[in-house]
Amino acid sequence: GVKAEGASACHGYFVLSSEPERIMASGLVMNEDLSKILNELWKADENRFLPGKDYQISVQGKASYVPAGSNNAKDNARRPLFSYVNEERLRTIKSFSAFTALLDNYEMSTGIAEVVTPEERAENSRFLDAILGTKVMQITHQYLAGKNLTSADPQGFKQHLYDIWFQLYSRGGNRGRDSSGFEHVFVGETKRGREIMGLHNWVQFYLQEKRNHIDYKGFVARKDKNKPDEDDHVLTLQFSWKEMVKPVGSSFIGVSPEFEFAVYTICFLLSQAKVSRELVMVDEYHLQIIVYRHGKYIGSSYPVLLSSNNTPLD
Repeated sequence: GVKAEGASACHGYFVLSSEPERIMASGLVMNEDLSKILNELWKADENRFLPGKDYQISVQGKASYVPAGSNNAKDNARRPLFSYVNEERLRTIKSFSAFTALLDNYEMSTGIAEVVTPEERAENSRFLDAILGTKVMQITHQYLAGKNLTSADPQGFKQHLYDIWFQLYSRGGNRGRDSSGFEHVFVGETKRGREIMGLHNWVQFYLQEKRNHIDYKGFVARKDKNKPDEDDHVLTLQFSWKEMVKPVGSSFIGVSPEFEFAVYTICFLLSQAKVSRELVMVDEYHLQIIVYRHGKYIGSSYPVLLSSNNTPLD
């Protein structure tokens, strides 16, 4: 059919109502324009780890229902999610090694003001330099600059990314600036020592699992038949992190840090809504990309898997 001009932008669809469920129920509209650029990024993601080659996962059992706020989850996965990850690649690919250096810099509990040391600032900057050198981020920069959503100048773009992702803001009332988009999405943080917030990144998941901080509890399926494949690049998981349970968390698996940065930055800049939910088809995955905005910064962002090609959407 003919698509109205502008309907393809991120703010075209689900953000005009404060009742997301109602909109969800009435069926979502595929965002073709966004799907197109995200598929371009998917194809350009040269640093992506390949299942069965660079890593091996074991999805095991289906997770049990856990009410929000409860830290009791039956363990339906005796073994870790990751049985193997090629650490040589984590160390030698620039964007991955710069990324893992950042993961250690964060204090886990929100409500404790973060202190950003000059070394950490330099590491943040080094990470941005590493991803800005990739094809994925070059395509992203072109796309966003073409829409006048960021500076055409590479340094200006880098500063823009720094502000969106690394600027500290307060999540916890008047307790000081204790959070950032990067920390929430890629590192994870806790809410009053109880609930896990964020932690949507597979590398952090793997590293925390290896240190015995994370216990994978099982996959979350939409229906019994939807057991994920071991080579799926998007999974919905249940896990505990230092005793606290995350009942449902979705993550891209195997993708590079630049790919996730690119996807979330594009969605963030295409809309001004408090929350945007964009329906896209990326590779074989039918996803919703969710982005929460905390003013000028990223509050949270993650994919929600609706189906993949091998399982029909009912």
